[in-house]
Amino acid sequence: MRELTDRALNLAQVKGATYADVRIVNREVQDISVKNGIVQEMELDSTQGFGVRVIADGAWGFASSHTLAPAEVDRVTALAVQVARASALTKTRDVDLGPPEVHVDVYRTSIEIDPFSVPLNDKVSLLLAADREARSAKGVAVAESSLTFIRERKTFASSEGSYIEQEIVESGLGLVALAVSEGEVQQRSYPNSFGRHQGTAGYEFIQQWDLVGNARRMGEEAVALLGAPQCPAGATTLILDGPQLALQIHESCGHPIELDRVFGTEAAYAGTSFLTPEKYGTFRYGADIVHITANAVTPTGLGTFGYDDEGVPAQTTDIVKDGMFVGYLTSRETASQLHRIHPGAPARSNGCMRADGWNRIPLIRMTNVSLQPGEWALDDLIADTDDGVYMITNKSWSIDDRRLNFQFGTELAYEIKNGKLGQMFKNATYTGITPQFWANCDAICDADHWHVWGTSNCGKGQPGQVAHTGHGTAPARFRNVQVGIMK
Repeated sequence: MRELTDRALNLAQVKGATYADVRIVNREVQDISVKNGIVQEMELDSTQGFGVRVIADGAWGFASSHTLAPAEVDRVTALAVQVARASALTKTRDVDLGPPEVHVDVYRTSIEIDPFSVPLNDKVSLLLAADREARSAKGVAVAESSLTFIRERKTFASSEGSYIEQEIVESGLGLVALAVSEGEVQQRSYPNSFGRHQGTAGYEFIQQWDLVGNARRMGEEAVALLGAPQCPAGATTLILDGPQLALQIHESCGHPIELDRVFGTEAAYAGTSFLTPEKYGTFRYGADIVHITANAVTPTGLGTFGYDDEGVPAQTTDIVKDGMFVGYLTSRETASQLHRIHPGAPARSNGCMRADGWNRIPLIRMTNVSLQPGEWALDDLIADTDDGVYMITNKSWSIDDRRLNFQFGTELAYEIKNGKLGQMFKNATYTGITPQFWANCDAICDADHWHVWGTSNCGKGQPGQVAHTGHGTAPARFRNVQVGIMK
């Protein structure tokens, strides 16, 4: 690998590049799924290739290939320089990367059990057992369960002198039970909705979530939802569980703090941002108790790694502190640009550039954007709530292209009456405007309830890229929220 990276970097500089980096990536993915007692998928995929990124004449160029051979390295590197020079014809300013990043290191995800060493039969047996448990609840029409394992080996080298090797391992699992009656479908998912919960960990991550032990409860709750009343509409006190709050953070905080969206160089999928540069350090995002960080060092977080794809070390950054907006997710280029606007802002990137494979350029992506825990136990928080609704597990989401106006739906909700959970509600939704919603946060559960939830389907860019992000949350309470019915 060192021979190939040195070759690319040397040739790029010979051809006039003022900066160059090269990433060599090998990714292996295993997917297994079961539906109604039948194995639907057993797939093992692998991909390998490299990408070269350069700055020439003050502009970016990028090219990639799946062929790891000296002649192909030469061709791709020369092409990247040609692309940069063509791009320079329409540039508005020269790229400024800020201070250099020079690191020589090896990083590996800490795992106890290599998920690729676990026999396939054991994995299939686990899913079949969970499937049986879910369908043992009378009235369940469909049960689906899945496991996913990823191993990605990356080598990064730059003309500044970095040479970094990383091995990132991810494990994921999920189950959904669907109940059907007279044209109505209700579902319950575990541990999270939309496929699975996932983290940077080994097979021990699968074991700790006890898929089989929770499957029947999911089936019973899906059936019970068919007969539950609709969630009543009106303004009320709202408590959100951890998985739903994770998506709330993802959509109403994570995307608007991506600095490329703020500067208008990215708008695909999730639009731009209301957190424009003049709000940096001065804008009240939420209540005093709201403290949100972005970090890439939390164990098992799906946004956890050693170095980003610009070779910047993983780190922790305050995003909202004491309710005030104080930080963005940055790249080397955008951090330098922000520093010119706000000299008090860091000129150095906080390490948020990641690419979806060897044939994509790095983009600013969320790491683990997390709401820090408060002081409440969940039982005490419910007991302290006279009248309200407790909503559990996301079912749908919608938010405008500046990340201000939103509506979320959840799979399950419960009435809170006189400090106790009451009847179950179905088709529950809530709506809000981001800063008003977070300003109404008046209680957050403690570290015993805090967990980093994995989001493995975050889309961005053209051509499209899918990123894996994490969001640490504990249940939290919000006052004066409009709730209603989703059909």
